[in-house]
Amino acid sequence: MVLGIKKISVKDIHFYPRRKTPANDLFAKHLLRDSRFFLLTLPFYKETMHKAGFVNIVGKPNAGKSTLLNQLMGEKLAIVTQKAQTTRHRIFGIYNENDYQIVFSDTPGVLDPKYGLQEKMMDFVKDSLQDADIFLFIVDVTDTAEPSEFLIEKLNKIPVPVLLLLNKIDLSDQAKLEELVALWHERIPKAEILPVSALKAFNTDIILPKLKSLLPENPPYYEKDQFTDKPERFFVNETIREKILLNYEKEIPYSVEVVTELFKEKEGIIFIDSIIYVERDSQKGIVIGHKGEAIKKVGTEARLDLEKFFDKKIHLNLFVKVKRDWRKNERDLKNFGYR
Repeated sequence: MVLGIKKISVKDIHFYPRRKTPANDLFAKHLLRDSRFFLLTLPFYKETMHKAGFVNIVGKPNAGKSTLLNQLMGEKLAIVTQKAQTTRHRIFGIYNENDYQIVFSDTPGVLDPKYGLQEKMMDFVKDSLQDADIFLFIVDVTDTAEPSEFLIEKLNKIPVPVLLLLNKIDLSDQAKLEELVALWHERIPKAEILPVSALKAFNTDIILPKLKSLLPENPPYYEKDQFTDKPERFFVNETIREKILLNYEKEIPYSVEVVTELFKEKEGIIFIDSIIYVERDSQKGIVIGHKGEAIKKVGTEARLDLEKFFDKKIHLNLFVKVKRDWRKNERDLKNFGYR
């Protein structure tokens, strides 16, 4: 039942961290003070409680963050390969039900940056550590390297719930799992630990109800029919880059960036022109391949995936160009969306 407007009292003032304005809060007034928003809201929907919040997915490279996002969303939003550093951007997946909204944030894996692109990737990670209502911390149980002390320190200090997911348990055994649970309880005492397999969808059905119980009361931050913050061209770029990651070895996958210059729908067909940028002339030849066979394979695989994603016929043209040392060039990185 919709209640009428009433005089606002001090009790109606709520304090929220800096973040995007709720999409449907037409009666909100924001006042900036001491780096926080004082959000003044009218209690129209007291009888119909709605929850909403940002759930940020963090972890080391190849821990399974993107696989988990796709599993929870029921839609392939993030590309997935066995190669490290597959995820370069921060991607929002917006999960909607009638009484709640979860804004998932998939992030690049935490690493020690060696060049400009990796520094920008780590900036996305640092941003995600500042605006979360809940953290999903993904740990690969098969990873024998040292854990990220940077993440452990941050998650212990930040005063929000942490759900620690021990992922890939289908590749472990019970004794090892019990050992890891005890170890991570010591490292992050406040974390709730859940063993899962994102790839096999084992225990992932428990995650959404748990997150809903932890969400704060808020109106939706995005429209209810929106499922991501990224435009169509982003998914075209990422789909092509995924096929490059899967079909090439050594330095090629990490030296490539994709830009879509044309995305136009006409008579039920989407016409796409995309450019694959590499850093060296020698890399251009490798990407194209003998008689163009390599790039043709990438184009065919990408087109089939894009037709499933958009549920339309796709006409895809791929071009290869050289942009020397773009991963170390600040201007090129900004032009490619790494700000």
